[in-house]
Amino acid sequence: MVGAQLGSQAITSSLKAAAIGLVLVIIFMIIIYAIPGVAASIALLLYTALVIATLYLFEITLTLPGIAGIILGIGMAVDANVIIFARIREEIASGKTVLTSMKIGFQKAMSAILDGNITTLLAAVVLMALGSGTVKGFAYTLMIGIILSMFTALVITRWILFAMYGLGIKNEKFYGRAKERKTINFLGKKAVFFAISGVVIAAGFIGMGVYKATTGSALNYGLDFVGGTSTTVDVGKEYTIDDIEQDIIPLVAGVAGDSNIQANRVEGTTQITIKTRTLDKTERDKLNTVLSENLGVDSESITYQSISSTVSGEMRTDAIVAVLISSVCMLIYIWFRFKDIRFGASAIIALLHDVLVVLAVYALLRISVGNTFIACMLTIIGYSINDTIVIFDRIRENMAKMPGKLTKAELVRISNESLTQTLARSINTSFTTFIMVFMLFLLGVSSIRDFALPLMAGLICGAYSSVCIATELWYVMKVHFGKNKITE
Repeated sequence: MVGAQLGSQAITSSLKAAAIGLVLVIIFMIIIYAIPGVAASIALLLYTALVIATLYLFEITLTLPGIAGIILGIGMAVDANVIIFARIREEIASGKTVLTSMKIGFQKAMSAILDGNITTLLAAVVLMALGSGTVKGFAYTLMIGIILSMFTALVITRWILFAMYGLGIKNEKFYGRAKERKTINFLGKKAVFFAISGVVIAAGFIGMGVYKATTGSALNYGLDFVGGTSTTVDVGKEYTIDDIEQDIIPLVAGVAGDSNIQANRVEGTTQITIKTRTLDKTERDKLNTVLSENLGVDSESITYQSISSTVSGEMRTDAIVAVLISSVCMLIYIWFRFKDIRFGASAIIALLHDVLVVLAVYALLRISVGNTFIACMLTIIGYSINDTIVIFDRIRENMAKMPGKLTKAELVRISNESLTQTLARSINTSFTTFIMVFMLFLLGVSSIRDFALPLMAGLICGAYSSVCIATELWYVMKVHFGKNKITE
């Protein structure tokens, strides 16, 4: 990593990964959704252009948390389109004309899109107001992404789709027809789902306990959290950031045994400052030898000093407080919109589940916990809550069709039907977002990969918890808790 900003190589590789990922997402959308996929692809390109233009106009520095916010925005933009297209296909399957299906499809998709985006937007506003450092930067890019994604999905995609229909593309084969799918008994497997989650989370805590006992640190805290050693070396000539990343950082990483390294040029000199975890005398001597043999520097001119953490206790406290208040705001909003606090409570518990699973990934794989750790967690929370809201919206809609008090059997049937009806949408949205992050992991520099790996795990976990945990928790609460719990 190069300071607070990404080096040019990191930026170049990230942009290349984003471009390839975007192309793959567009190809996928067109293959799966045909004409609507073409409309969504054009809207997605416009969304990307608007995000880049906004970043440029407001001179927002591109950081890893910023990249996370953009990726989440792209995921939500794709998700909004997928929700709309699924609704259109359902209306066509019910016997309506393509034009009527498009009108009704946009209307029925509106509540899920608005609730999902507004819930995430509430979190972004709180993070922006109460967070600091990378948290605030993440919140800015997330807010931009949410607003632009809603605009492109609800306005641009709609305009393009109706324009294509007006140009004569009216045959329903170009728009698709929802297939009858056998209802999957998700709730019947809830004990298995809860057990799997419990085992993974327990493994994470056990791993942290073992590492705490053997190494003194439950997690692999990076420089941003615990400080380390700053090494200043005069390399005798000017190095570019790309040269440092390619030629020097790998040498230092080999000695430190850790890829969490920050390096900067000292302006106006030929000196380079390298920040690593704390190095003991043996490691310093070895680094002197490696730098001397490979770069021809005078080992006597190399100096070392201890550095403190850049993520202060206050910053960590700000982040935790902001997340807690965001969760309360999301809980209240979901309670208000769904008229049942159990929807909000199960959604928040599912978010906690995702955080603990990703924490287990950090612990067991010993991924460096630095500045991007907070951004990664926030991305997972934003992604997962949006996915869960879409499923809850379908449950609310299906329950409204059932007059009178529901029985347990009817509640199980409605829950399973709602999960099955939204399953293709959950898979497609998760896949397209995963593509973007996977390309970052595949093509990015080491700091990008250390960020993308837990993010991929979080995306998978977020999709899993929305389908296999959140609704099942809601059912348990609906049956066992509350004044109007279902007992029959």
